[in-house]
Amino acid sequence: MKKIRKILAGTIASSLMLCSAGLLKSEIHAEKAPFNYAEALQKSLYFYEVQQAGPLPEWNRVSWRGDSTMSDDVQGGWYDAGDHVKFNLPMAYSAAMLAWGIYQYGEGVEKTGQYEIYQNNLEFVLDYLVACDRGNEVVYQIGDGEQDHKWWGAAELVELEMGKRNSYTCNASCVTGEMAAALAAGAAALDGKSKKTKDYIKYAEHYFKIAWDTKSDESYIKAASFYDSWSGFWDELFWAANWLYIATGDKKYLKKAEECIPNLGRENQSDELKFTWGMCWDDVMQGGMLLYAINTGKDEYKDRVQKHLDYWSDPNGVDGKTVQRAPGGLAWLDSWGCLRYATTAGFLASVASDTIFSKDKAKVKQYTEFYESQINYALGDNPDKRSYVVGFGENPPIHPHHRTAHGAWDDMKNEAVTEHRHTLYGALVGGPGNDGSYTDATDNYVNNEVADDYNAGYTALLCKMVSEYKCETLRDFPPEEQPDGPEFYIQANINQQADSFTELKINAVNHSAWPARVITDLSYNYYFDLSEVFEAGLTADDVTVKIGYDEWSQAETVGPLQYKDNIYYVKIKYKDGSVLAPIGKEQEQAEIQVRISVPDQNKIWDSSNDYSIEGLTNDNQNQNITDRITMYDGDTLIWGTEPDGTKATGVVEFKPVIRDNENSEFSEPETSESFEEDTEIVTEAEKEPDEEIQNTEKPDDSSETDQTESKQSIIILSVLIVIALIGFGFIVAKKSKK
Repeated sequence: MKKIRKILAGTIASSLMLCSAGLLKSEIHAEKAPFNYAEALQKSLYFYEVQQAGPLPEWNRVSWRGDSTMSDDVQGGWYDAGDHVKFNLPMAYSAAMLAWGIYQYGEGVEKTGQYEIYQNNLEFVLDYLVACDRGNEVVYQIGDGEQDHKWWGAAELVELEMGKRNSYTCNASCVTGEMAAALAAGAAALDGKSKKTKDYIKYAEHYFKIAWDTKSDESYIKAASFYDSWSGFWDELFWAANWLYIATGDKKYLKKAEECIPNLGRENQSDELKFTWGMCWDDVMQGGMLLYAINTGKDEYKDRVQKHLDYWSDPNGVDGKTVQRAPGGLAWLDSWGCLRYATTAGFLASVASDTIFSKDKAKVKQYTEFYESQINYALGDNPDKRSYVVGFGENPPIHPHHRTAHGAWDDMKNEAVTEHRHTLYGALVGGPGNDGSYTDATDNYVNNEVADDYNAGYTALLCKMVSEYKCETLRDFPPEEQPDGPEFYIQANINQQADSFTELKINAVNHSAWPARVITDLSYNYYFDLSEVFEAGLTADDVTVKIGYDEWSQAETVGPLQYKDNIYYVKIKYKDGSVLAPIGKEQEQAEIQVRISVPDQNKIWDSSNDYSIEGLTNDNQNQNITDRITMYDGDTLIWGTEPDGTKATGVVEFKPVIRDNENSEFSEPETSESFEEDTEIVTEAEKEPDEEIQNTEKPDDSSETDQTESKQSIIILSVLIVIALIGFGFIVAKKSKK
């Protein structure tokens, strides 16, 4: 009976999936997906929204991000990694890979309901690349990598910390060629979907002409210590020419691609075209070779593609060469971003299986097993049974190397803020060492880095996976994220007091992160009762307020001002409240020391009835947080409670994060030795420099629940049997036609 139920369930599932499929070059698997690939894709697109620079579009879903680097010479684009530099070489590569994913498997993406948001994200970065045009040059970088990496803070406050950022232009073939490839791939992918494709082709051809005419990387200088073009520029010309042929149908680009081949990389001490290493932001030769094999159908180039994919997928290798294998089967190429290389190689294998090798059952089987094993390793099918994608699956990373997601206010990775304040959903971290070891630590930028290019081939492969398996996105994603406590507040203590004065030490605090921000029109009120002053025959004019110490020399006092009856207040107002900012240990608080007094001969001062002094102590090393000193953004109350009970709205109470290590799915990060700050020594063998998340949120359990035994009525069962028979007939008919 169990066997019959299994056959029936499988047949019904097959029927329904076939009816809803219609996907590119592959049928949906009837079996349950090992992971919810649609959710992974959904979250990966969210990651790219976290990376957005400039004015955020209305469709951006990240509640803790705001407009940033608004004075850049070219607004928009993506921040590179956990830092805030805009490097066009890896950015354009990432855009091209995202475009390829939706070009090859767009129908599968549409089935998940993610096509529009995918298109939005792709157009966002392509529009930036268009805007980088400077005639015979392009803007290829904004921001200084070395300066940027010295500071650990949020994107929204980069300019407050560093001022207006420099932009850099060049005509170097590597970056202009990659920009041409991205725009051509985007035009091909969005053909019939976007009104912008003609412009994308126009600028793709323009950038390609610059790259082709220049044939040099001599002017590619500023980015060299971070994203040097180790492979040269011929691979970018080859890659771009193939995409331009696809986008335009103009055979002159196929001819250009052919002209590149003699100049492409060779194996060491050999004339053989290179088949080792992997597709990445620097070396796009293998992606170009696959496109060229598809575009020409020539067997000799199919053989080159096969040799590269066998080098990745066959543990025995090719000509004695193979990618290393980490425990659990990960194809491990390099310590920097190993998962990025593996999933990108997996994407090439998927495309090759669906195109040039589609009739070779043995190769299709080999490459399918390879790409599925690599994406599944990243999502949790590994010896540690952990996801390497933030906010996805079991035991995901919670401390990725990402400044804005971390939410620190003190310019430090592991001091005041030890747990990430935001969940960087969808970010693929670098991954384990070749021995399978992995430390989930914020300062581990080798294994816990995140980057645009890390997610690029991974996202493209997810497009394939959602075409292969029936999965559903999360309905209520992203969840609404609430601040972890008050973002602005006051802490204070009594310095000293006597019968003629009260002297206070007051610190205004800015720990904002939803998003990180400053308040230029900042002030706060200290309230006191003057009943004893009036009873002594004095007036409010006899009360003086004097600032003895002002950390930023910005504060001024107003008052005493009457609040109600005998309750008065003094307003401490900043000429420029941006001196209080979550950008460093000094700036996250603004201290003043203020004395409120009557003339010394009048021994009538009594602070015991003062509203704002309640709860304050004389301990100036451990100030109390007080809601009786109220803070304002202009005229808007943002912290505290006024004497009449008026409270600031939207203020979240302090909620310290407490992890139950025994009952939580998440484990605390292992104690590890400190990693060096954001500096990678790059060798040609490693070929990888970047820089740079994150916080924990219980992952959504998106796996489909096991079906329980049906106990429905005979009528319902009969209907299911009919559907099953129809589906079975459809399958038989379809197979008979092949």
